Amino acid sequence: MKLTPTPITAALAGIVAGAAMSAFWLRLADDTMLMIVAFLLAVALPAHAFVVGFGPNQMATAGTLDTALLKRGAIWLLSAGLAIGVTQALHT
Repeated sequence: MKLTPTPITAALAGIVAGAAMSAFWLRLADDTMLMIVAFLLAVALPAHAFVVGFGPNQMATAGTLDTALLKRGAIWLLSAGLAIGVTQALHT
């Protein structure tokens, strides 16, 4: 399976991760194993699939910085932070 990550998919993955973990944190605070599973399914898997992608990276050459990956990572973090802020504002 080949997924091509883009800034849009990174932003969507960040929104899903931020909103899901905000909801999971309130409900699963006392259950460590379920929190780990929720983190893997809501944060780690979407981040890897839609920010990093599957398959070999053809864009960056050896010894250079992959700026596209850095941009997607920053977009993912910013959109996750925004989603967390919105969900926290809605809960109060």
